[in-house]
Amino acid sequence: MKKEYWIRDVHIKPNLILAPMAGVTDSAFRKLIKRCGGVGLIVTEFISVEGLTRNNLKTHKMMFFEEEERPISIQFFGHNADRMAAAAEIAEAAGADIVDINCGCPAKKVVGSGGGSSLLRDLPKMENILRSVRKAIKIPLTLKYRIGWDENSINAIEVGKLAEGCGVEQLAIHGRTRAQGYSGFANWDIVSQVKEAVKIPIVGSGDVRTIEQALTRLRETGVDGVMIGRGAMANPWIFRQTYEAMQGLPIHQPSLEEKRVFLMDYFDVMLKEMPSEKGALGKVKQLCAQFTHGLPGGSAFRQQVFHSQSVVELTDKINNYFSAVELQLTA
Repeated sequence: MKKEYWIRDVHIKPNLILAPMAGVTDSAFRKLIKRCGGVGLIVTEFISVEGLTRNNLKTHKMMFFEEEERPISIQFFGHNADRMAAAAEIAEAAGADIVDINCGCPAKKVVGSGGGSSLLRDLPKMENILRSVRKAIKIPLTLKYRIGWDENSINAIEVGKLAEGCGVEQLAIHGRTRAQGYSGFANWDIVSQVKEAVKIPIVGSGDVRTIEQALTRLRETGVDGVMIGRGAMANPWIFRQTYEAMQGLPIHQPSLEEKRVFLMDYFDVMLKEMPSEKGALGKVKQLCAQFTHGLPGGSAFRQQVFHSQSVVELTDKINNYFSAVELQLTA
């Protein structure tokens, strides 16, 4: 079972990757995940090339990252080859280690504009985009995509070979079709088939929420790396824990206090970076929804969180909840 790999001159160690998640993997979240340990590569939330190349300030801010986040891949979505190439040049100038093209997003708004997984139905356009971006930049280029548009049009191997031929240096494959959205189960057999069909590194994605699932995927499919998204929202230490398991080391079990501090640190950063208090509250509520699954009284706590209307109220709810759970578990 692999523990590391290279994307040209970028060393991915360990081979555990934070997946891009729209509205989640901003710089604040990425930094906190990195500090928990065990992440070999971080990918930004996907960025619109239309906004970036038209100097939209909000879009430019999405591309911001700090040195501690390296190695970092900046991901773009779009449908115009020239704008995709221009955005990639901006990312390279900003110091990105890798540029990633999104051909997997299933959202109607993205697909309707011709980006994301819609490109799985227009391979000539995808090829034009990949060749244009590859020609525009010197840093590594990677691609994230789904196994097909629907069950009747699985083309993951064809896309993989096409991308490799265009100079793409890694493929991250989500084992669902666009039609599935996030329902059903990811098909890792197809991910494994792509691994056998190409020579460049393959990263698998989909339904990796536990240490055991990550290890099983690495062991059984032969992929070079595993990408974890929603599982990292529920357990930010999953990367560290998985890497410890890979090395046969004792697995870190975060204390309740560590979990409380993680949430409060995130809250503090959000209050500094978000343009409004309401925006910061929304971000923290979103994280709480995943973060407290499996904890005693988590469901009731989430209801309290969602109804909190101010920073003081939400701070009190979080602190009181963890204090109550601590008392409950030590009683």
